[in-house]
Amino acid sequence: VQLQASGGGLVQAGGSLSLSCAASRRTSSNNGMGWFRQRPGKEREFVAAISWSGGFTNYADSVKGRFTISRDNAKNTVYLQMNSLRTEDTAVYYCAVALGSMAPGVSSGYRYWGQGTQVTVSS
Repeated sequence: VQLQASGGGLVQAGGSLSLSCAASRRTSSNNGMGWFRQRPGKEREFVAAISWSGGFTNYADSVKGRFTISRDNAKNTVYLQMNSLRTEDTAVYYCAVALGSMAPGVSSGYRYWGQGTQVTVSS
């Protein structure tokens, strides 16, 4: 499975961006999907995840109330709506397909990774 993330860019603090991640095909099992990010000089960290059904979501504390993850299984696509962006949200954002149907908050719970899309938030 190949993942193509898009929607990154430059935005001012307080602004919004919407990321998309399309999978090349549906996986053989019903998998959760997630978003991670890597800020400059930092390790990759969990941002948000969603179960296969969309009925369960999981967010990092740092983005709760500001980011919303959603998915469209008919399009094999997961989205990340990012509002009230802060300079500390500047990072490369990666999407990933989970090992199972749930929405784990650790990178070890994911099997396929996209190439990343840059999000830069200016002050």
